[in-house]
Amino acid sequence: MAAKTTTTSKSATNNPALAAIRDMQGAGFASASTMGTAWLEAMSDLGSEVLSFVAERVKEDLKTQHQIMHAKSLTEVQHIQAEFVQKAVDQYSAETGKLVELGKVVVAKMPAAKIMPD
Repeated sequence: MAAKTTTTSKSATNNPALAAIRDMQGAGFASASTMGTAWLEAMSDLGSEVLSFVAERVKEDLKTQHQIMHAKSLTEVQHIQAEFVQKAVDQYSAETGKLVELGKVVVAKMPAAKIMPD
């Protein structure tokens, strides 16, 4: 059986920038694998919450556009817009609180092991 050989170009071995990139990639993949499933699930919950919020805000946008298109006066349009802005502020404020709490869960589920190499 023939011996397995690897070839590396001289530019890859002599280039400090490429070596630094290779080292950073190795550190990145190593740290991701140490995070664990609990952390990944918490991140998934966080992402799911963000997507749900965005979907709800898009529904509100469409509802408001529909109301504006059917408004009978400028005063009614102003009222619709004011309600939209107030609801958006309330929803964004509530969502910020939810995301902070979910962020705490994510951080709490991070392993205590050292993530970055020396």
